[in-house]
Amino acid sequence: MKQCAMCAKSYLSGGTRKLLRGHYNPTNQTRKQPNLQWANNPDGPGRIKVCVKCKRKLKKSA
Repeated sequence: MKQCAMCAKSYLSGGTRKLLRGHYNPTNQTRKQPNLQWANNPDGPGRIKVCVKCKRKLKKSA
């Protein structure tokens, strides 16, 4: 599963509702994935996958 290594941000689940002749027709559920990027690990060597929000926090604190 795609997940941020720092804040544990994961996917959001949601569906769309289509209006058909006065009635809402439920449609399939979709997943919105987080925007994960590779970043240097602040705790040790190597790289980790973090969301863009955490990546900006890392850059700001450095």
